[in-house]
Amino acid sequence: MKSIRVRRTRTRILVGAALSVAALSIWLVRHIYSSINTWQGRGQHFATVYALAFLLLMWQCVLYFCERPRKVTPEQQGRLDELRVTVPVPVRNEGPNAFKACLASIADQARLPQCIVVVENDNSVDYAAVRSWFAGVCGERGIPLIWESTPVPGKRHAQGLALAAARRAGISSDVYVTVDSDANLDRQAIDEILKPFADREIQSVAGIVLASNLRGNVNSKGQRRRWRDALVRLTDLWFVVGQLVDRSAQSALGGVLVNSGVLAAYRAHVVDDNLDGYLNETFLGRKVEFSDDSMLTIYALQHGKAVQQPTAFATTLMPDNFSQLFRMYTRWMRGAFIRTFWRFRYLRLDNYAYWGHLIGWIQMALSTVIFIALFLYLPFVRGVWTWELLLIPVLVGYGQALRYLGFRRSDESFGAQLLTFAAAPVAQIFAFTVFRVVRWYAMATCYRTGWGTRQKVELDLVSSN
Repeated sequence: MKSIRVRRTRTRILVGAALSVAALSIWLVRHIYSSINTWQGRGQHFATVYALAFLLLMWQCVLYFCERPRKVTPEQQGRLDELRVTVPVPVRNEGPNAFKACLASIADQARLPQCIVVVENDNSVDYAAVRSWFAGVCGERGIPLIWESTPVPGKRHAQGLALAAARRAGISSDVYVTVDSDANLDRQAIDEILKPFADREIQSVAGIVLASNLRGNVNSKGQRRRWRDALVRLTDLWFVVGQLVDRSAQSALGGVLVNSGVLAAYRAHVVDDNLDGYLNETFLGRKVEFSDDSMLTIYALQHGKAVQQPTAFATTLMPDNFSQLFRMYTRWMRGAFIRTFWRFRYLRLDNYAYWGHLIGWIQMALSTVIFIALFLYLPFVRGVWTWELLLIPVLVGYGQALRYLGFRRSDESFGAQLLTFAAAPVAQIFAFTVFRVVRWYAMATCYRTGWGTRQKVELDLVSSN
C-alpha cells in the first residue's frame, strides 16, 4: 500500500475558524442572557453549570486556534539534520500487509532515520519474508537495520530491547521516533516531527494520526460489511477531532498530556534517563502494560515542554467492529485514570500541563452533571424531556468537527470528507453517552493493568504494494 499523503489546507482552516467564532459569539450572548435571568431568579435549572461549561469550551477554542506548526530557519534546519534518529518498531501479531506498509513508509522518508530497530514481540505470525525484503530495502538506502525477537509479551519490554540493541551495535541517538507496527507515515513525517526540537525547551512532539482503513474493511471470513467502513469513519472523525481540539489546545501552551504511540518523537535522554521506571511501572501492585505513550509524555513534561506538530502525519488501522473499539477505549481510559495520579503528583506547577489536566477533570465533572441532568433528572424526576438541550452536543460536535475538514488526504475526495463530517452529531452523542459509561467502567476496573488486546491478528490492510 502506498503512503497516504495528508496536507493542511489554510483556506479550509480559516473558513472553519470564522464559522466557529461566529457561533461562539452568538452562543456567548445566549449564555449572558441566561445567566442574568438566573441571577434574577428566573433562570432554568443547571443554567450556571451550562454557562461554566461554555466558558471552558470557549477557552479551549481560543487555545486550539492559537496552535501553529513549528517552522525553522535554515540555520536551525542544519542543526536538526545533525540529530541522530532511531526508530524502534515493536510488532506483535500485526497483519503482514499493514506491517510491511509501515516499514516501507519509514524507509521512504524524505528525512531518513539513522537506525531502525524491529523487535518481534511474542508473535504468532511468521515475518521471515517481510524481514528478508526489508533488509534488502534498508541495504539499498544505507539505513542500519537491527532485527530482534523476544518471547516475552509487552510493548514496553520490546521498546526497551530495541534501545538496548541499538546501544550494543554502537549506535547513539539524539531522538527516538516511536511508531506502532501498523503506522503508515506520510513521506514528510519524520522531517516535520523534528522541527519543534529546534526549541531546546521542547522534549517531545506528537504527530497527527488518521485512519488508513476508511474503506474495504472485511470480517474474519473475508466478507465485506459496509457498516464496518462507517464505524471506521466515525472513529476516525472522533479521534482526529480529539487531536485537533484537546491536544491542539494543550500544545499551544506546551502542555500536551498524551502523545500517540502511532507517531511521536522524544529527546533520547527523556527515555534513557527514565527507562527503568518506564519498564517497571506498577499500580496497586500490578505491572502496567498499557498507556506507554502517556507515561513517556509525563517524563518529557518533567524536563520541559511537550507539543504537537500539526504537519506531521501518519495513518493507522482503526477498529472496524464494536468489540475492538470498546476494548481499545477501555484500555485508554484505564490508562488515563491511572495517569491522573501521576500527573497531579509529578507534573510541575509552572507547566500548563498540570492546569490543563485540572481543567480537563473540571470539564469531565461538568459534562457528567449535564449528562445526568439531560438524561436522568429532567425526564425522570421533573417529568420534562427537553429536546432542545440535545442540540448542545450536536452543535458542539459540528463546531469542533470543522477542524476535520482542514486537511486534504490523497485517498479521499472533499465530498467524502463532507459526508463523514455530516455524521459529527452521531459521533458526538455516542461519545457523550456510550463512551461516558465505558469510561466509568474503565475507572472502576483500573486494577486490570494488562494489555488486553491483540492476542491474534485482528486487522490488516486489504493489499500491500
